[in-house]
Amino acid sequence: MFEDEGRFGRINDPQRCWACLPCRPHVSAQRVREYIYAYAAVSPHDGVLDSLILPTSNADMMSLFLAEVSARHINEEIFMVVDGASWHRANELIVPSNMNLLPLPPYCPELNPVEHIWDEIREKWFPNVMCQSLDDVEQRLISGLSTLESDPLRVQPLTGFPWIVFIPLKRKLSNE
Repeated sequence: MFEDEGRFGRINDPQRCWACLPCRPHVSAQRVREYIYAYAAVSPHDGVLDSLILPTSNADMMSLFLAEVSARHINEEIFMVVDGASWHRANELIVPSNMNLLPLPPYCPELNPVEHIWDEIREKWFPNVMCQSLDDVEQRLISGLSTLESDPLRVQPLTGFPWIVFIPLKRKLSNE
């Protein structure tokens, strides 16, 4: 599984949208600095997505998320690929017994398929939306994450990196 955290808040960025000519769409924008964090772990192979919405991003919240993923997959050995965030390496981090953390190479967020989940949520559930409160943000995030969690066939192609093909190399033996 691959893990990442996404920050969602009341700051919105206007997105392109279609409108009939001669109409010009008007989109509200705001710069309110209130955030919540979505934690997600995805298995690109089968499209399984586990997520949790938490108030902050630190070692305690990461431990809570790892415990939740471990509880959902109690009979499985989990290799969780994480990025280089400081709370992924913190001494206070509690890693469940059925889980091993594997770090991504530094400065390679494009290798983490969860980034595609965040793109999908921002594109489908937060386009040109001005939330009046952090509760509105949380409700939209719950809607997006629960929709994706319940639809592995939608998550799998988003996160599966189909363009990467592994070709086994034939090695010549010295006797040939």
